[in-house]
Formats: sequence, C-alpha cells, structure tokens
Amino acid sequence: MRIEDVPEVSKVERRCFSNAWPQSAYRRELNNINNNYYIVMRPRDERARELAAQEQRGARSLLPFRRRSPEDPAHPPIIGFAGMWILLDEAHVTTIGVTPEYRGHGLGELLLIDLFEEALRRGAEWMTLEVRVSNDTAQALYQKYGFTRQGVRRRYYSDNGEDAYIMWSPSISDPESVARLVGLKAALTERMRNSSGGCIESTGG
Repeated sequence: MRIEDVPEVSKVERRCFSNAWPQSAYRRELNNINNNYYIVMRPRDERARELAAQEQRGARSLLPFRRRSPEDPAHPPIIGFAGMWILLDEAHVTTIGVTPEYRGHGLGELLLIDLFEEALRRGAEWMTLEVRVSNDTAQALYQKYGFTRQGVRRRYYSDNGEDAYIMWSPSISDPESVARLVGLKAALTERMRNSSGGCIESTGG
C-alpha cells in the first residue's frame, strides 16, 4: 500500500466494515513502515482486460474483473487490503478486507498468508488479532491457521458495542506452524489457479 492508494482503500473499507478508519490513520501508519506493513490487492491488468473482453462476448468469468477504479479507468481497482503492526516479536493484525463481490474465492486467506510471510521475514514469533464475536467466517479462517481464542475485549467495536475475541497464533517459526503455512498456501494456490487463472496481484508497503 502506498500513500496514493489511501483514498481508494478508504472507499473499499467503508464497503467492508461499518467502523472504517479515517484516511489520516492510514497515512500515519504508512509513515512508520519499520513497524507497520500494509498491502493492497488488485487484479492483474492484462488478465483483467482479457476477462473484460470475454464478458463483452458473452462469456462468464468467476470474478467480475471488468471493474475499474473510477479515479483511473485503465488501472485495476483495489479489491482487498490487509495490514499489521510489528513490535519486537509480535505481529498484530489490524485489518483484512475484501470487497463483497470478490468474497468467497480465498482472497482474504491469501492476504492472511502474506501477513504470515512478512511477519516471519521480520522476525516475529507470534501473531495476534481481534475479531468480532459474531464473525464466524473470519474466526474459522484464523483457526484454520492455528489461532486460538485467548480472551475477550468487551465492547471493543465502537459502531455497535460488540465484543471482540482476542486470538493468538502458536509460534509462527515453529516447524509445525511453518509446515502448516506451506501446505495451506500450496492448496490455496492450486485452488485459485484452477478457478481464476492466477489473475491477482498484491502490492505491499
């Protein structure tokens, strides 16, 4: 994610969450790249054009890649984003979001994998996050990657006062955790290759 991505990320986030961050918060995070990591996801431009042409001929595609950013019709839109703080040996996932029309295809999982890999690269030992107690889908994804519930933050979400579960990973550098990450990434990569032709790219910061 770059500073120039912030306005579009903000629009996407408002579609994903009812308690979106102000743009100033993202700009502040991006000015502290030593302790933060934020990424955006877009369709690959050449594949997006190909799929758009197919749709114009009446062919159906799994994902609606014909969409473009209103700011630049030739530029693929941001369809997902994620971020975390890294402090000493802990990586705190702050956000993962995918636009509603792109959900259900493993893109949120792909973003989570990217956060895992960056946390490992930066020497983090643990990952933690908060998740709404009502968000069963997100909890299932995090549990798939080894996170467990370790506590509750009461009335954590300001929009409706909902509680949040505090979840922690096991040691992400442990051989069992690394093997799980490698296996799950391989399975997801194969599934996405079969379904969408590998037409997603991500940009970190």
